[in-house]
Amino acid sequence: MPAVQGISEIVLWAHDLEAMVRFYRDVLGLEVISPPERANPIFLKAGPGQTGIPQMIVLVKLPDDSPPFSVPRVLHHMAFEIAPEDFDREKARLEALGYQLRSGQHPIITSRTMYLDDPEGNEVELICRA
Repeated sequence: MPAVQGISEIVLWAHDLEAMVRFYRDVLGLEVISPPERANPIFLKAGPGQTGIPQMIVLVKLPDDSPPFSVPRVLHHMAFEIAPEDFDREKARLEALGYQLRSGQHPIITSRTMYLDDPEGNEVELICRA
């Protein structure tokens, strides 16, 4: 049996670290768990995890002279689970903030999904069971 219990971190490069923190903290509601004196990288809690290690998004600032990202990107997208009862309210809130949401259908899970992009162009999926 595999010993893996879940995903602990997804680490993302950022040209504009402040914009990325605002998106994941203020738009998606993730909690910054880095100490205030830590400027880079920034750790945000996405979930409690299963073994005492939180699920995290880690944002790492690229050097100022780093070139723009090119297509195709290595990361296709990441998905965050939300409660079914929050789906419609979250969709309306994000649309009110000006996000152009995209929908889709998961190929193997009966679910509701919506997609938006973070400031660096990473596709972010919000998913719940249908």
